[in-house]
Amino acid sequence: MLFSEAEMTNQDLTAFRPSVCPLDCPDTCSLTVKVEDGRISEVRGSTANPFTAGVICNKVARCYPDFVHGAARLRHPLKRTGPRGSGSYERITWEEALDLIHAGFNQAIEAHGPQSVLPLNYAGPHGELAGGSMDRRFFYRMGATLLDRGPLCGGVRGEAYASLFGSAPGMPPEQAVQSDLVLVWGNNVTVSNLHFMRVIKEARKSGARVVVIDPKRIKLAEQCDMHLQLRPGTDVVLALGLAAELERRDALDMAFIGKWTHGFDSYMEEARAYTPDRVAEICGLPAEELHQLVDWIVASRRMASSFGNGIERTRSGGAGLRAAMALNALTGHHGRLGAGVVAKSGVAAPKTTARLQGDHLIRPGTRCFNIVDVAEKMLDRSLDVPVGAVMIYNHNPVATHPDQDRMIEALTQEDLFIAGADVVMTDSMAYCDVILPAASHFEYDDIYGAYGQNYIQRAEPVIAPVGESLPNTEIFRRLAARFGYQEREFRDSDKDLMDQAMDASHPVFGGKPPSEMSCDQAIALTAGDGSQLVLCHSVMPQTPSGRIELFNQDLEDRFGCGVPRYDPAPQDLPLVLVTPSSDKRTNATFGHHALSAGAEVVQVHPQDAEARGLSHGDPVTVWNARGEVTFTLEVTTATRPGVVYSPKGTWLSSSRSGRTANALIPSALRTDIAGGACYNETFVDLRRGWDSRPD
Repeated sequence: MLFSEAEMTNQDLTAFRPSVCPLDCPDTCSLTVKVEDGRISEVRGSTANPFTAGVICNKVARCYPDFVHGAARLRHPLKRTGPRGSGSYERITWEEALDLIHAGFNQAIEAHGPQSVLPLNYAGPHGELAGGSMDRRFFYRMGATLLDRGPLCGGVRGEAYASLFGSAPGMPPEQAVQSDLVLVWGNNVTVSNLHFMRVIKEARKSGARVVVIDPKRIKLAEQCDMHLQLRPGTDVVLALGLAAELERRDALDMAFIGKWTHGFDSYMEEARAYTPDRVAEICGLPAEELHQLVDWIVASRRMASSFGNGIERTRSGGAGLRAAMALNALTGHHGRLGAGVVAKSGVAAPKTTARLQGDHLIRPGTRCFNIVDVAEKMLDRSLDVPVGAVMIYNHNPVATHPDQDRMIEALTQEDLFIAGADVVMTDSMAYCDVILPAASHFEYDDIYGAYGQNYIQRAEPVIAPVGESLPNTEIFRRLAARFGYQEREFRDSDKDLMDQAMDASHPVFGGKPPSEMSCDQAIALTAGDGSQLVLCHSVMPQTPSGRIELFNQDLEDRFGCGVPRYDPAPQDLPLVLVTPSSDKRTNATFGHHALSAGAEVVQVHPQDAEARGLSHGDPVTVWNARGEVTFTLEVTTATRPGVVYSPKGTWLSSSRSGRTANALIPSALRTDIAGGACYNETFVDLRRGWDSRPD
C-alpha cells in the first residue's frame, strides 16, 4: 500500500518500523528504520531475519538517510534542456513526462518496429516487484528487444552452479558452523557477504580451519589458517590440480562419485594434466601450499566451500567456478550438515517468476541482446532493427559496464531517445531526455527472496513517497495506460503482484497469501519434508542425469566446455587490474555519497611501485589502449606483484580524467561460458601524475 505524506506524518512523530535492504548483495538484511517527522533519520539492523541477526554494513547505516532525503534525490519528473550529460533539466508534470516517453518510443516503433525499443535495466532493487514485474509486462507487451542480464554479473556463476547441480538449492550459509574446513574462494565476505563472517568465526571456535583463495589479501585472509594468493584467472588450474593430487593420494570418495556424479572419467582426464609443480607455476603459488591444502582436505569430514562472483570475471571464469565447486563432490563432501557448496540456497524460494513477469506476453522470435553488448548495439546503425529508444532503470550503466567510453558514446547520440527512472541523479540519468522519479524501497510494498541465504521477507512502506516519486510498479502501470494497454495484467495491484511472485500453496506460507506474511519475521526455507536443505540427502541434484554433472553435455554443445578447461586471455601489458566490491558502495549504489568523495585509490604491490618510481600517496594514471583513469596510489602487500586493485562502482567525479576503472575494462573479451564480462582480466600499466600520456 502507499501512504500519503499526511497519513504518514499523522502517525507517531517518532517510530521504529521494519524493513528490508534490497540492494544487490547476497545477505538481504532485515532492517529497523527510525522515522522522525516523516523522514528516515536512522537505519539499523533487525533480528527479524535470523541470518542477518541485527547487524548491517557501515555503508547501509551511513548512506541510506542521504540516499532517500539528500540533495541528489529525484523528486519530480524532469525534461532535458541542455546537451546530453550536462545535467541541465527542468521540472515537468507526470502527464508531460508520460507524453514525451510515449512520443519518443512511438517514433522509434513507427520507424523500425517495437524491437527498436530497448529496456536497459539490471539489479538495482532486488525486491520481486521492483526488480522485475510490471516493467517486464510492459516491455513484453510492446514487443521490445529482450535483454539477457546475467552476463554482466552473476550469470556465469549461476550457469556454472547449474551445470553441476541444476536448480537444486545449495548449502545455506548458516550450516557452515558445523564445518571443520571452510574454503572461502573469491568471496570478500567482510565487504559483500558480511554475515558469513559470523558463521566462520563460530566454526573456528569449534576448531574449523579456514582457507582464503583470493589474489588480494582481504580482511579475512589476515585471520585465516591459510591464504592462497593466486594469479587472477587461474582458479581452474588450482582446483583441477587439487583434484589430481587428491586422486594421486587415493583420497577421492569413489563410493560417493559412483553413486552421485556423472562424467568422472572425462573430468579427471583434464585434471591429471595439472601436477603440483605446474599448478605452482601457473597460479604463482608455492607448491607446499598446495600440498598443505590437500592434507587438510583429506583430514576434513565436513568441508564447506563458499564462492563469490570474483572468479567468474575472467576468461576461464566458468571453468574456475565449476572446478572449484566440483571438489566437494569428488571428496564426498555433500549429504550431511556442514559439508557442501555454500551457494544458491535462495533458489529454494517458491518463486513463480514467469507468472509475475508475464512471460506469456513475450512475442515469439523477439531478439535478445547480451547486456554486455548494448553499447555496441546502440551504436550500430546498420542493424536490421536499429535501437531507437532506450529506458534506463534499476541500473547505472555508465558506472557498471565495461568499456565506459563506448557506453557514454552510445548514450550521447542525439538521434536516440532515452528515458530514465531512478531514486537519485546518477551518471547515467544525466544522459536521459526524460527522467522519472522512482520511489526508494522505504516507500512501497515488496516481497524479497535472496540469492545468498534461505529466507523470504516482506516489507511495507515506512515513509510516504518523497516528492512525486512512484514505485516502479506504478510507473509502468501509468506507462501501460498511456500506451493503451488495457489487459488485466496491467491492472494488478502491488498486493496482487506479491501473491503472483510466490506460490501461495507452498507450506512455508502456512496457508496465507504471500502478501499477508508478517513484516516482523522472515520465513526460513526448508526441504519439502520440512528438514534442512542438504544436497544429496533432503534435496537432490536437478540435472538431466539426476547426478552432479562433472561433465555437462549442454555446455559441451554450446561452448565446447563439457569439463572445465584453462583458457587464459593474452596479456599485452604488465599489470592486471581487478575491481572487486567496495566497502563504501554496494556496486554503484551510494556512489554519490560523501563516503565515496575524492579520488579513488589504486592498490599496488611495493615491487611494482618501486619499478615505476612511485610512492604511497602519489597521484597516478592507470592506462591501456582503451583509456586513462586517475587514482591516488596506495602501496601495499595486500595485493600480489603484477596485480593492481581498485574497488568497483565509482562515479565519474572520482577521477580527474572524468572516467572510472570501467573505462579500462574490455567489453569484447568474454568468459568461457554464458558470454560474461571479464572485469578481472583488464591489463594495464601506470605512471606518476595526472597529466596526459606522452606520445
